[in-house]
Amino acid sequence: MRAKLTTDSAVKPRRFRKPWSPPYTRFFGVMAGAILAAAGLELFLMPHGIVVGGMTGLSVLLALTAEMKLGLFLFLLNLPLILLERKNIDAPFGLFTVCGLLVFSLGTLALHPYPALMSDPLPAALLGGLCLGLGLGFALRFGGALDTAGQAAKSLPQTQRKLFPSEGIRLLLNCTILLAAGFHFGFDQAVYSVTAYILAYESVKIPLHGIRLRVQVRIKTSRPAEIQKRLMLYLNREAVMTKEQNGEKQFEHRLNYLECQCHSLELPRLRALVKDGDRMAKSP
Repeated sequence: MRAKLTTDSAVKPRRFRKPWSPPYTRFFGVMAGAILAAAGLELFLMPHGIVVGGMTGLSVLLALTAEMKLGLFLFLLNLPLILLERKNIDAPFGLFTVCGLLVFSLGTLALHPYPALMSDPLPAALLGGLCLGLGLGFALRFGGALDTAGQAAKSLPQTQRKLFPSEGIRLLLNCTILLAAGFHFGFDQAVYSVTAYILAYESVKIPLHGIRLRVQVRIKTSRPAEIQKRLMLYLNREAVMTKEQNGEKQFEHRLNYLECQCHSLELPRLRALVKDGDRMAKSP
């Protein structure tokens, strides 16, 4: 019998702001995200030549290569994409995006004369990627965007999206930018750039969905006693058994369902224990 394991967050995930939220709240949320992202770029990443992905990373790469101000490239590269997609986006999103880009660009220009807050590139990459990702995430949560590369990839015609998915296009763009930065600035800077990019990519999810510390795990198996024993022995987690009627009518037997709460970092170990207890285990 095959065991099936599914997970649900123990904390209800956060969603985007509802459309009826006060406009000034959404406006200040986007502006705060723009200022935080500008601080991450100019006070941590730019002084060390660290490049991230998206249109933001392309702007950083061009600014470092041409030795020009970053704010100019941020506004000039992102604004045309918004204008091209003005028919496919609603007016509030377009307005908040343009205002956010303007504050984002002006913020980098205002912070450019200040020195870097850290002399070591590795902590600068970590904190800079965190600030940049949180800033981009706050802007998205409150109804704006500071990096329009994702919107441009999603706006492709349906026939082209079947051949080139939006996620694939963004991945190709980011890899190209990071490879170009590596060839131009060297291997060490490429490592710092990849570190900052990964941290920024993951940090965007925090304002949107929150931090999942504990998850609710649901296991469907025909060997509940063996799995309960292993979870208690190796993880010190108690799994409670419940029974539900199988929805597929061709099977007359009843399956056993186990429910267990664990830390999100324990999920890989838990999946391995479930598979050891039931050889036909299948994780989502």
